Amino acid sequence: MNAKHDSLKPDPLAQTHEVFNQAKPLENYNPYDTDNALREAVRRHGAGWAEERLSAHGVKTGTAEVIEWGFLANEHKPQFSSHDRQGYRVDYVKYHESYHRLMALGLESGIHSAPWTDPKPGAHVARAAQSYLQAQVEAGHGCPLTMTFAAVPSISLTPSLAKEWLPKILNNAYDPRNVPHYEKQALTIGMGMTEKQGGSDVRANTTHAYPVGVEGPGEAYELVGHKWFTSAPMCDAFLVLAQTENGLSCFLVPRWRPDGSKNPIQVQRLKNKMGNVSNASSEIELRGALGWMVGEEGRGVPAIIEMVAMTRFDCMIGSMAGQRQAVAQAVNHASGRAAFGKTLLDQPLMRNVLADLQLEVEGSLAIAMRMGEALDQSTLDPANEHEKLLLRLGLPAGKYWICKRSPFHAYEAMECLGGNGVTEDFIMARLYREAPINAIWEGSGNVQALDMLRALAKTPTVLETWFAELGKTAGSDARLDKAVSGLKQEFNDMSDAEYRARDIVDRLSLTMQASQLVAAGNQAVAEAFIASRLGQHGDRNYGTLPRGLDLSGILARANPWESS
Repeated sequence: MNAKHDSLKPDPLAQTHEVFNQAKPLENYNPYDTDNALREAVRRHGAGWAEERLSAHGVKTGTAEVIEWGFLANEHKPQFSSHDRQGYRVDYVKYHESYHRLMALGLESGIHSAPWTDPKPGAHVARAAQSYLQAQVEAGHGCPLTMTFAAVPSISLTPSLAKEWLPKILNNAYDPRNVPHYEKQALTIGMGMTEKQGGSDVRANTTHAYPVGVEGPGEAYELVGHKWFTSAPMCDAFLVLAQTENGLSCFLVPRWRPDGSKNPIQVQRLKNKMGNVSNASSEIELRGALGWMVGEEGRGVPAIIEMVAMTRFDCMIGSMAGQRQAVAQAVNHASGRAAFGKTLLDQPLMRNVLADLQLEVEGSLAIAMRMGEALDQSTLDPANEHEKLLLRLGLPAGKYWICKRSPFHAYEAMECLGGNGVTEDFIMARLYREAPINAIWEGSGNVQALDMLRALAKTPTVLETWFAELGKTAGSDARLDKAVSGLKQEFNDMSDAEYRARDIVDRLSLTMQASQLVAAGNQAVAEAFIASRLGQHGDRNYGTLPRGLDLSGILARANPWESS
């Protein structure tokens, strides 16, 4: 027997198996043209004029090349150098070229600028849709895109700063060079708010600002202190909170001084984060850093809240983009993979799971795009109290709900891919790591729920506005009417309001999502959402939809290869 075995000479390159029963990669598709929920929302909320531009952006973000940029930007993390080879302090963060390509794609397409440079009905909705497409490729670079966009209302509070900075901030170009801002034609803006001892309680900040000469808005100060979380530290300037003699104030702090010397914003280290790894987040110390006051002295929180409102809106957009990409990947896999004689997409239980995941996307889009319309209406007509008050509750409620739902949503979609889902060769593991980030950034869940209570206490009419909006679909569905009625009862007794705040904001969000879906007019989606979220089947795991729903219609909307 041994002799016989010794005579065998197997080919070391012998084919062991044939690869089959694998889904094709989700690439070289158009994530705008095949996303019926998005396209309908764009039209419904006043941005139909932007469809050609959005479709063109979808062509780019769906290519294999751009998708690969996202993988490479995460594989090659930012690298920090405190000093150069000769010993000079540089505080330099080096990014992979793919990160810069993604930044250029976003900035050159105007994601940071369009609603400000061309304000018109649907401008914020169109910009949200474009950001939604971009974020499906990669989440990390969205941070500086968002901060640059969101800084505009805050900087606009001080005309002298606005005149100098906004033309370059709003330029649709990208210049990553490590040179002073006055040598560039395009700038990016970051934000530094939180400190070790305070976190979300920014009034506990200890960073101090000392006037260089004349005091007041637009004047120069020097800042001494630290910031515990400053993302995108290679931005050209940062909006920073610091204490003056008259209270917490806001400052625009550049990375370079006007004389060409380095502003002493010293990066201590980069955060080693579980997600969002393509984007550097840093701990910094301000050692007499030059900054100019933004807004009124002692009014730093109101000044930077102008920025925070926009960043919270983008947290909604980013999280629902992750939801959409997760569903698209799961449906793509299920349509190309067979088991037990059927494709996974034809298996009843998998259909239940995938349809349920798509309903989450539908609800997220519904509330987010309605808030986008409110941004448009309130920007174009500052006297439109309904839209302004709707935002006051809608931003914290929408941010809370969409971001909170995303981690479990990403996990469930990842499970649809089985073992492939947890490997880094697929995007699902990255989507899962990204999913908790937005729930924490720009105010955690508790902060959003308490912000909702502050809005009610400060402006009680926000509640009337909310119910007036819900009233537009009154009588359309008995279950929705019952849920709205129950929500109203919650506000009749506000004892232990902080203890109950999460439950209240849950119900604010769910009823608004359901109402918006009813108004959107797709009966299959609205019926399934209400039955699974407001009916007896609410508050369960994904894949527990009740019987009798039009799953085929819902799954067709989830399929990234189909369009109507």
